[in-house]
Amino acid sequence: MMIDSVFVTEPSWAMAVVRLGLAIVFFAHSVQQIRNGAGKTIGAWNERYAIPKPIGALGIFTEFFGSFAMLAGFLVRPFALGLMIFMFIAMWKAHWKHGFFLAHRGGEGNGIEFCLVLFLMALAVLIGGAGALSLDIKFS
Repeated sequence: MMIDSVFVTEPSWAMAVVRLGLAIVFFAHSVQQIRNGAGKTIGAWNERYAIPKPIGALGIFTEFFGSFAMLAGFLVRPFALGLMIFMFIAMWKAHWKHGFFLAHRGGEGNGIEFCLVLFLMALAVLIGGAGALSLDIKFS
């Protein structure tokens, strides 16, 4: 059944570490965007990268609530997919033109390096599930 594949996971501690790492990073990043003004952030994305405002709002929603999903280990696969899409768009629209490496001289922008790592972590969760210490394991 399709719904079963959303929850199925093994009690892997490695997946729990990856999942919790995503929770920390995306919580901190989304709270920063919300504190700076979600509307301002969404407007800037629209102006700089031509991201429609409803898509920008969906991105912040996915980051914020995805961090809680990762923390609890609940519905991690759908949120992992959402985070992967968010990171793909960030790499494509904001970071690709700056190359691969994160660190550049001030004012030059950052490459895709960090976004790629987050994308791959989310991909690992999409494939492997929530792992140990998760609510998903209770349903699998």
